[in-house]
Amino acid sequence: MNIYSRFLGTGSCFPPDVMTNHDFEKFLDTSDEWIVSRTGIKERRVAKTMTCGEMAYGAALNALDMAGVKPEELDGIIVASLTPDTTMPSTACNVQKMLGIRGCFAFDLTAACSGFIYAVNIANGLIRSGSAKKLLVIGAERLTAGLDWTDRSTCILFGDGAGAAVIGADTAPGIRSVHAYADGSFGNLLTLDSLGSTFLAERKERNIEDHLLHMSGNEIFKIAVRAMSDAADAAVLSSGLTYEDIDFLIPHQANLRIIDATAKRLKLPPEKVVINLDKYGNTSAATIPTAFDGVVRNGTLKRGMNIACAAFGGGLTWGSMVFTF
Repeated sequence: MNIYSRFLGTGSCFPPDVMTNHDFEKFLDTSDEWIVSRTGIKERRVAKTMTCGEMAYGAALNALDMAGVKPEELDGIIVASLTPDTTMPSTACNVQKMLGIRGCFAFDLTAACSGFIYAVNIANGLIRSGSAKKLLVIGAERLTAGLDWTDRSTCILFGDGAGAAVIGADTAPGIRSVHAYADGSFGNLLTLDSLGSTFLAERKERNIEDHLLHMSGNEIFKIAVRAMSDAADAAVLSSGLTYEDIDFLIPHQANLRIIDATAKRLKLPPEKVVINLDKYGNTSAATIPTAFDGVVRNGTLKRGMNIACAAFGGGLTWGSMVFTF
């Protein structure tokens, strides 16, 4: 009997504090119209008191509840994040502690905005090999803690939040294909080096304000559209489905222009593209799971529908997957 993996439940958690585009007008040379026209973002959430781990835990509880899975049934926890509360212990171990369980494996991975797809790739392999039966996968970020609030080209883009999914073994195909890619030669185009050991070793000589999130937006745009559309093509091709079978595309929520350009290359109409960018901005590893959870909970996405996902992030990393919900 073949073993497949399937999404059993989803969940999200966002901090309560909302930051609108008008808030930026108070300290930056920008406007709501300028931000919306270039990004599609109207507002985002800012974690003033919530930690990355607390958001991950909140999303996990919601996903477990939907799946009808108890924490002690989990074989492992994987958290994708580039903004963990601490390097050690990992956010995954902190979530495990908050769930009140012990024994199952728990670890973090860093693949920036592609992190959730990378994590699903690992979870899918573990379940299909028989090494695990139920896994909790989380994408969680507190990106606003690492922003340069004087740089209007980056600080307007990002927000905080967490999305989670419970993935379990099944006899019917669920996750049909997952692909993950990277090209480190372009790593300098999107960086946050103040969290690394190189910075820490030289912290007395460095100013942390010079080592916050930096992005070369124009170069990223060109690479992202091509990489995401090519990755989506590969995932659909290897899934045994066609684009006619795909009910929705859930892309990484980086920029509306990137999303529109990717959908156009894939010949997908706007009504098949899931977007929550306008409310939450770019939450990196959390964008796909929170967008996924949103359409599940509002009834748009129903069991049996086929979904394609594609993401792109720092590293540079990118990835895609196709699944039947």
